[in-house]
Amino acid sequence: MKAYGIYINVCCLNVADNMNDRKGLDMFQKMKRYQFLFEELVKRDFKKKYKRTILGMGWSILAPLLQLLVMTVVFTRFFGRNTPHYMIFIFSGNIVFSYFTDATNGGMNAIMGNAGIFTKVNVPKYLFLLSRNVQALINFGLILVVYFVFVAFDGLPFTWRFICLLYPIGCLILFNIGIGMVLSALFVFFRDIQYLYAVFTQLLAYMSAIFYNIDRYGETAQKLFLLNPIYLFIRYFRKIVIEATVPTIWFHLLMAADVCIALGWGCWMYKKYNTRFLYYV
Repeated sequence: MKAYGIYINVCCLNVADNMNDRKGLDMFQKMKRYQFLFEELVKRDFKKKYKRTILGMGWSILAPLLQLLVMTVVFTRFFGRNTPHYMIFIFSGNIVFSYFTDATNGGMNAIMGNAGIFTKVNVPKYLFLLSRNVQALINFGLILVVYFVFVAFDGLPFTWRFICLLYPIGCLILFNIGIGMVLSALFVFFRDIQYLYAVFTQLLAYMSAIFYNIDRYGETAQKLFLLNPIYLFIRYFRKIVIEATVPTIWFHLLMAADVCIALGWGCWMYKKYNTRFLYYV
């Protein structure tokens, strides 16, 4: 009955939206119009992810902590001897990379997983992607609280510079949305993308310096790491929390450029192929 009620509400919203298309409703107005659907999608994604689990949302915190424990035990002997606050060093990389993979993997299936809705009712397809990103963002927020607790236990001081973390977090949110839009569009036409992306993320994890320090490499190699957007986000966290320094303005601009490229690419993909999704789902 609840699902039927959602469907009726969406149908009514769709009729009203079609009547107002000529008035040029922008994205924010459409988001407000479809607020009910968006909230229900977020609730549904949460229930679906933790369905029939004993710990429920506790896995959002426990899983990264277990991964952190394994990485700390395995890599401390090889990479952590000369790296101060090595546990926080790994934790900084782990939470950023986990959020990225969680948001983009969920976003990849955003369109295909909701084909039963938009094939019957004409609703903005980006709502499905945004709902998956909200779910990933909430999980990231929970583990971020635990991260700051570990920072306190490790004796690192909390300074005003921590406010600057809002910048990489905001950029990462937009970056994940952009990459998720690209992946979700590609996944509609090429199912192989899920397997290729799994291999790519594994390679990306090693290229993002999560468990090792790049100081041992030459200056040219260190600059090449800056071409990796995920490393930029990880590096920003480490500079603020561990080194207590704010990155340069060029570092901020490079991060903003990566976000603009990812978001622009994603919006272009949706705009170009939006009408073709129905023929491939």
